[in-house]
Amino acid sequence: MLAAKKKWMTPETTVKPAAIDDLAQAVNVPPLVAKLLITRGITTPAQAQTFLQADQQPFNDPLKMHDMARAVERIQAAIVAGDQITIYGDYDADGLTSTAIMFETLDQVGANVNYYIPDRFKDGYGPNQAAFDKLIAAGTKLFVTVDNGVAGNAVIDAVQAQGVDVVVTDHHELPATLPQAYAIVHPRHPDGDYPFGDLSGAGVAFKVATALLEEVPEELLDLAAIGTVADLVSLTGENRTLVTLGLKVLQQTTRPGLAALIKAAGLDPEKLDATSIGFGIAPRLNALGRLQSAQSGVELLTTLDETRATELATQVNQLNEKRQGLVRDIAESALDQANDTDNQARQTLVVTGKSWHEGVLGIVASRIVEATGKPTLVLNEDETGRLKGSGRSIEAYNLFAAIDPIRDSLVAFGGHHMAVGLTVMHDQLETLKTALETAATKVELAKHAQPILQLDGELAIADASLDTLTALQALAPFGTDNPAPLFELKPTAVPQVRAIGSDKQHLKLQLSDGQHQVDAIAFSMGAAAQAIEASPTQVTVVGELSANTWNGQTKPQLMVKDIAVSGSQIIDARTQHLSAQQFSAPGVYVFFHQKLMQRLADYMKPNTKAVLANDPSIELATVAKDQPVFIVDCPDTLADLTQVLAQLPLNQLTLYLYRRESIYLAGMPKREQFAKLFKFVAVNHDVDIHHQLSLVAGHLHLDRNLLIFMIQVFFEVGFVKINDGVMNGVSNPQQADLHHAPSYQLREQQIAAEETLLYSKSAALQTWVKAQAAVKN
Repeated sequence: MLAAKKKWMTPETTVKPAAIDDLAQAVNVPPLVAKLLITRGITTPAQAQTFLQADQQPFNDPLKMHDMARAVERIQAAIVAGDQITIYGDYDADGLTSTAIMFETLDQVGANVNYYIPDRFKDGYGPNQAAFDKLIAAGTKLFVTVDNGVAGNAVIDAVQAQGVDVVVTDHHELPATLPQAYAIVHPRHPDGDYPFGDLSGAGVAFKVATALLEEVPEELLDLAAIGTVADLVSLTGENRTLVTLGLKVLQQTTRPGLAALIKAAGLDPEKLDATSIGFGIAPRLNALGRLQSAQSGVELLTTLDETRATELATQVNQLNEKRQGLVRDIAESALDQANDTDNQARQTLVVTGKSWHEGVLGIVASRIVEATGKPTLVLNEDETGRLKGSGRSIEAYNLFAAIDPIRDSLVAFGGHHMAVGLTVMHDQLETLKTALETAATKVELAKHAQPILQLDGELAIADASLDTLTALQALAPFGTDNPAPLFELKPTAVPQVRAIGSDKQHLKLQLSDGQHQVDAIAFSMGAAAQAIEASPTQVTVVGELSANTWNGQTKPQLMVKDIAVSGSQIIDARTQHLSAQQFSAPGVYVFFHQKLMQRLADYMKPNTKAVLANDPSIELATVAKDQPVFIVDCPDTLADLTQVLAQLPLNQLTLYLYRRESIYLAGMPKREQFAKLFKFVAVNHDVDIHHQLSLVAGHLHLDRNLLIFMIQVFFEVGFVKINDGVMNGVSNPQQADLHHAPSYQLREQQIAAEETLLYSKSAALQTWVKAQAAVKN
């Protein structure tokens, strides 16, 4: 059995076929699309038309947003006066696009405008007093914040007190006390009347631009779409319209910087979609602020110089590659720590390191959460004992609420339900860990820790086609609150399955119903290959339908998100060579020979456990409960393995059955070979078998290991005596049956064990193992 990593949730209500047919006919879509619309709460033809024709929907009136008119009036006054206006932005993709939108708009209407992107490491997030003071000293008369400001009370109030006005444009959570800014433009301000509250920072900046220009600035839609998708705000309502239109502009962008960035990312401009932004463009823009000052990001987005655009795009792409390397290296170390014995017993994780780049710790925390399902903080410790980093959580655990009660014990702290940033001194680390665990126990996290995959229903293999994919595009753009459809597929066979990639980390499959096939790719699921091969008719996958173009041919492909294999799994992985890779999967590794277990101790990872089969201090049934089990080496007797199998109600058993040298192939010495040795010891005295064994083997034409066995048998029946490594024959030995020698009997059992376990066909081996074990078929 291979359990799904996530909990699969299907729509709670069953949609009546009549309702599906009625909606499908009313808005002229296939029944599958109509069903998906209904399960997403879009049940009437009017709602469906609005959703499906997002690019035809009018934008909301920007003047309905709180303080919009006041903000526009103040900006226009500054323009007339020729005052220096500084846009104070943010260093992520939303902040950079917000800044670019506001900068181009003010520049277009004749403002004396510049911009400032705070440095993540020097200035931190949001208004920074030193930065504002420096800008004021340089001549700034009006600040316009984008994608920040509503939480900047202290700084903004101080700036206003100096007689310099601040217009805040933001979309983040509104604190209880707002700054005394000249104007606060926010879609969810309680005193406003704006009908859509989920705009991104770029979306709010776009609305300010619309109000200033008194028309919708279509040339800025590409920037607004990038910021909206990058910031993971809801892709419903006005955001859906904004992104739908923005993607059309982006596909034909005239911005040299964006064109160069799209090329550097290896994206096809004509096929750009929300996924292209989320996984291609946004990470590259975000890499700037994570590793250095992001000021050049606005220049990249706004420059008209193609040479400069190419230069900046190359720099951004190189920084993103560096960011990927840092994440990979830190995540590997952090994951090892997350899986150590102490952390395995914890419900939450605090992972720490030194010389970890603080700009990527949030990404690393997300990786750890994805791998473990546990809320995680990843912190870098400097030489003073100060730990700074980021945390990520799961839906069932409010990370901000868990830490907030001890905020006085921290140097700095902020965030929300799913993500936090904090700084803590080393001597308060245990206080932090305790607070996390206390909150986890309080909300009974163990009952809700498994991540959830919300499915859209079952999809037949025959329907996993390009026609279906084309139909589903009517629901795009996909993102927050409008995810790409996830389907459950139940193939009757898996004709092809193989682990791919340099480290065999990924999985390539072909799913079949007997008549139709569809290819599938599962990233970071290479370890599931053996379980699938063992039970190819009991596989269920969850995935997203996509298109794969190769050599000019486009085919449907399933992007697998999770896999489950039902029934017991007996995986035949017999091998004559052992490597560290074979011990990378979590589970219990059972050894029959202590020397081998000791020799391979360095192969064991924090999330693996090596046990000796005949260790009386270990209860295998307890140790291996709900764990994959690996039989590492071949036992000396079938009874040894039977005894182990009988203790285990196995779900997944992998058989390596390693034997360094085959006893079965060497066989049992013949009678005449024993006779030849008997004659040799009768006439040769004081044989130094420690140093002369190879010479003796050559003289008798025997394999060295076989000779060792024969000498052991003679010793046990009294034909020879050995003192300090010197062998002599016994004069007039008593008659003895060699078959009674313990070594002889053991070898017979070893040969029988190898014949059954190493040299049988895979099906016969699995049948034998299942017959011995308490395994559910």
